[in-house]
Amino acid sequence: MSEYRRPPVTGAIVFFTVTLAARGGDVLVREVGLLRDAVRATRAERPFGIEAFVVPPDHIHAVWQMPPGDRAYGVRWGAIKARFTRAVREKYGADGSGCRVGFHPTDGARVGPGVVGWNPTLRSASKIRKGDAGLWQRRFWEHHIRDEADYWAHVRYCWWNPVKHGFVARPEDWPFSSVHRDGRYVPGMDLGM
Repeated sequence: MSEYRRPPVTGAIVFFTVTLAARGGDVLVREVGLLRDAVRATRAERPFGIEAFVVPPDHIHAVWQMPPGDRAYGVRWGAIKARFTRAVREKYGADGSGCRVGFHPTDGARVGPGVVGWNPTLRSASKIRKGDAGLWQRRFWEHHIRDEADYWAHVRYCWWNPVKHGFVARPEDWPFSSVHRDGRYVPGMDLGM
């Protein structure tokens, strides 16, 4: 079993990247309402601050402020991922019938031209044993923010990510970003990217 060596800091500001199992899918933007519900429910249960959040089609970048005395961000991401997966399963059927979620190509069958379908019977034995639906990569990447310059670099990275991937020309054009509610962002500002 893996042993993660995470800083024993509570109340930290942390940057995350959370990814779908199959890169190239678009379920996060197609079902962004379900993702927002999952985040909202998790925050109500286990509060945390959102400094920046962006949802491209197949991954998430976020900067969170953890509460004082708390460093259980893994529990929060687990809850968000589980809630979102359950909601997607409920919407598309428990057996995945009609679901074009974009699971990992080695775990699913092709449905239509170039689209990977969800076929829960084709998941790996280890995913089945662990009850993993195969929607998300099992882990996430985190980086503890070191100082103010590091903080701003990661917030700007969240803002700039949709532009970097070629989805839009300007950060404010991407609808699934916290840039729209962040008064610190001025349209057209130089993000140094």
